Amino acid sequence: MNVRSHEVLKQAAESVGVKALAAALKLSPALVYKWCQEFDPADADGGGALNPLDRLAQIVHITGNREVVNWLCHQAGGFFVANPAPPAADRRAELLSNTQRLVQEFSRLLTTVTRSIEDDGVIEPREAQRIRSAWEHLKGVAEAFCIACERGFFQETANDGPLPQPPREPRR
Repeated sequence: MNVRSHEVLKQAAESVGVKALAAALKLSPALVYKWCQEFDPADADGGGALNPLDRLAQIVHITGNREVVNWLCHQAGGFFVANPAPPAADRRAELLSNTQRLVQEFSRLLTTVTRSIEDDGVIEPREAQRIRSAWEHLKGVAEAFCIACERGFFQETANDGPLPQPPREPRR
């Protein structure tokens, strides 16, 4: 992502006004203005201040824990999905294994739902949490697969030749 944190904050602040944002956060407008400027730690007298987005990035980097990002995504009505790993040398095998993983995770979700209602036909809160966990995991796997497709990970190369096409159903 090429957009820098201070630019993101500036855009967000401009949507409601810096003074209104500062008032809602119970902060000085000067601090919010500084967050919206590029921060240079080497220039103590220059504009900018380490902003909340940079601090969150530091927390994730230092701890290695992405739950901070996941929590923030949930607050915004979404969820976090890590970027997929680069493709393996054999793109055909990688495509097949990614497709199989997607189907397996969907099956895991269905199994979780089935086990939750098998005994008594009711989904208890603890079971709902397991369903939510399986669903979040499936969304992550599916998103990683889609991103890999969009980035051309499974496209043919001059050395590969075209990827095999699935057999077509005979016309009736």
